[in-house]
Amino acid sequence: MLDANLKSQLKTYLEKVTQPFEIVASLDDGAKSQELFGLLEEISSLSDKITLHSDGQASRKPSFAINRPGEDTGVVFAGIPMGHEFTSLVLALLQVGGHPPKTSEEVLDQIRALDGEMLFETYYSLSCQNCPDVVQALNLMAIFNPKVRHVAIDGALFQDEVEAREIMSVPSIYLNGKPFDQGRMTLEQILGKVDTGAAEREAKKLSEKAAFDTLVIGGGPAGAAAAIYSARKGINTGLAAGRFGGQVADTMGIENFISVSHTEGPKMVSALEEHVKEYEVDVMNLQTATVFKAADPDGGLHEIAFESGATLKSKTLVLATGARWREMNVPGEQAYRNKGVAYCPHCDGPLYKGKRVAVIGGGNSGVEAAIDLAGIVSHVTLVEFMGEMRADAVLQKKLKSLPNVDIILNAQSTEVTGDGSRVNGLNYIDRTSDEHKAIALEGIFVQIGLVPNTEWLKGSPIEMTPRGEIIVDAHGMTSVPGVFAAGDVTTVPYKQIVIAMGEGAKASLGAFDYLIRN
Repeated sequence: MLDANLKSQLKTYLEKVTQPFEIVASLDDGAKSQELFGLLEEISSLSDKITLHSDGQASRKPSFAINRPGEDTGVVFAGIPMGHEFTSLVLALLQVGGHPPKTSEEVLDQIRALDGEMLFETYYSLSCQNCPDVVQALNLMAIFNPKVRHVAIDGALFQDEVEAREIMSVPSIYLNGKPFDQGRMTLEQILGKVDTGAAEREAKKLSEKAAFDTLVIGGGPAGAAAAIYSARKGINTGLAAGRFGGQVADTMGIENFISVSHTEGPKMVSALEEHVKEYEVDVMNLQTATVFKAADPDGGLHEIAFESGATLKSKTLVLATGARWREMNVPGEQAYRNKGVAYCPHCDGPLYKGKRVAVIGGGNSGVEAAIDLAGIVSHVTLVEFMGEMRADAVLQKKLKSLPNVDIILNAQSTEVTGDGSRVNGLNYIDRTSDEHKAIALEGIFVQIGLVPNTEWLKGSPIEMTPRGEIIVDAHGMTSVPGVFAAGDVTTVPYKQIVIAMGEGAKASLGAFDYLIRN
């Protein structure tokens, strides 16, 4: 299964292993078991520290555990972890084999201190770019705490479990047999949920920090660029974000970022994070801003309060909180969110294999989603409010060539319907005839643009448009002196990563100029 280049790279990685370990496979007579065993044989042949056994007795087949001799580490993969999960497999091999993770000792100590038996089960899809973060975090917890176990399960391979548990979104995480959470989560977020005192301790620690010269709110491309350019000036810089990477972490393909013809969102987020860490930036994750208090006009500090209870102060601010996917805002959407209503076709598409789905939106994102889903599901209906699609002509041509796609224009979605546990249809009004119509389906993928993350600023002196975008001048400064903004959260047109980065750099330079003049 591994080509020569991949084998060579993996062999190099496995040279970092410092202690022997074993792979224990649980197999049946099926083709997937044979495929998995072939992969494991290739891997074990690359290092004399790996022993392969095929006598595992796990109930899920095919699956395999990665253990140290005489020790059950609690790391199990149910399925064949290729695609986005191959990195998770490699990291598990290295970490069980003694290679230290790139995680602070403080966080590792927090993992070791967790008490109580915890069995995590994560359902993933091989095309999900958000799933590896969860799988890798829970594997690490299992490796460093004997009371924690983790099974990573390929939902497409274990469809009976997916159906029984009514899983319609990945990653879906269970703890001791009960739903724990859904969607992308970092190690810090998971620890925050299981270690109930962690958030309070962190909030207290943050509130005691000295005031920053420049504090960046948001960790997407604009926020990362702002932090780097600020730190390069040698001033005290902080960055607080709900999650580092923002929207980009949920983006599958990124094309034509100047000098990089193609990359993926998670890869870019990792590179951004590493770049920020090269400078003296105080990065504070899991911090969602809730209140802004402007400095007194005669001097003083701006203050930001966070959902965690922490407060931070700074002489200047760069607001880069970005945007999120726009919702339909129709009855049934929230009730069936992650129960048939989804926003990431790459992540959740494989769970709808053989089913009927709709894509809401005829822009590039919607048409691309419909094209991708058409190769997985039985039928796609693209629903567009306007009388024509706005996607690029080449995408429209491709979409119209697909035999299992219908396109409905001039359609106003009015309701998501369901049976109480999952979606079963979409109601809409034909805007040309005012006729009420319905589509029977099992999934709805919403792709209708972005909404700026500025609800927390309502009522503040910062001027915004009716859409909630922050109004900025040519230097990125808002209506409040010393407060700057950048990226998708602002009025700057064309919401693109490359533009957000430039605006972030400009805003931080504007903040520095403000500091030296005041």
